[in-house]
Amino acid sequence: MIRILIAEDDQQCFQQMEQFIHDYSKETGRNFHITHYDNGEDLVERYRPEFDLLLLDVDMPFMDGMTAAGHIRKMDAEVVIVFVTNLAQYAIQGYSVNALDYILKPLNYFSFSQRLTRCLRYVKKRENACLTVAVKGGVRKLEVESIHYIERLGHQLMLHTRDGVYASSSTLQQMEEALAGKGFARCNKGYLVNLAHVTGVQDGCAVISGEKLLISRGRRGPFLDALADYVGGIQV
Repeated sequence: MIRILIAEDDQQCFQQMEQFIHDYSKETGRNFHITHYDNGEDLVERYRPEFDLLLLDVDMPFMDGMTAAGHIRKMDAEVVIVFVTNLAQYAIQGYSVNALDYILKPLNYFSFSQRLTRCLRYVKKRENACLTVAVKGGVRKLEVESIHYIERLGHQLMLHTRDGVYASSSTLQQMEEALAGKGFARCNKGYLVNLAHVTGVQDGCAVISGEKLLISRGRRGPFLDALADYVGGIQV
């Protein structure tokens, strides 16, 4: 499911984009969920980092799309932003908020579908590089490489990252499935470790950022095999 947020104050233009996305879905078999705001102020006030793609009209009441994008970037560094505008000159300004593309009005389906295809390729790359986790009050996107390890603590998880520790209501099994094939392994039943951050194995523990995480007897073999595969061979 691709989550798209459309910020557009012109109801006719919004309905046209909504229909284009519906037609694209029928052609490609991709599923989309669309959220709509008709002004930049409400968009910024209610925004949560749970969307894959933002289609932002530049000229909106209360707060223009360019200003709104600047606020959103502070909350969500990963979402793909595309401006919808009458003027191509806004494409240059879009670089300041790391916008991927722009779509010129009046809209036509061929151009729109091409832009959407490009966006979805980029979204797919982002999905591989990021992990969306359930946190208190909503969701948060984290770069996979920034995660050092995930700890089960009571009925919640603690994600230890480069930028701090985040609590999540997900289960360790859900995390393990979401991170399958991305260089993570269990060193015991309570820890899921990013092998990229393991700097050594000492005293029966995996050393990560100066911390020692116990490798249980039952998981020692599989964990060391996974680590050896990841780094191309280790000596213990």
